[in-house]
Amino acid sequence: QVQLVESGGGMVQAGDSLRLSCTASGLPLSSYAMGWFRQAPGKEREFVAAITWTSGSTRYAESVKGRFAISKDNAQKTVYLQMNSLKVADSAVYYCASSQTRGLYVGVSTYNYWGQGTQVTVVS
Repeated sequence: QVQLVESGGGMVQAGDSLRLSCTASGLPLSSYAMGWFRQAPGKEREFVAAITWTSGSTRYAESVKGRFAISKDNAQKTVYLQMNSLKVADSAVYYCASSQTRGLYVGVSTYNYWGQGTQVTVVS
């Protein structure tokens, strides 16, 4: 019933920008926040950014602070991740997820719904 679909991934050069989208369908009213995570080959899934549906409060990983911006469209149930000044280290599969816990958490376990992911590849 719940479906999160990411889009916008692709291959770009270092220093370029990319905008990811995540459209949710069937999300329960209990969804409190949306988060973006990424996972590179051989590495654990890593928190990138999160935003609350109500107040729009945001939280970012230190590695992306100042470069990435998370935003949302409540009416469309869509979350965006604007990625600027991309680095090779940003290359990963990016996932969006929904959390029903009040607050903005970095832990993967806090999120109960996940999208299929979209590949972002940054080359020098």
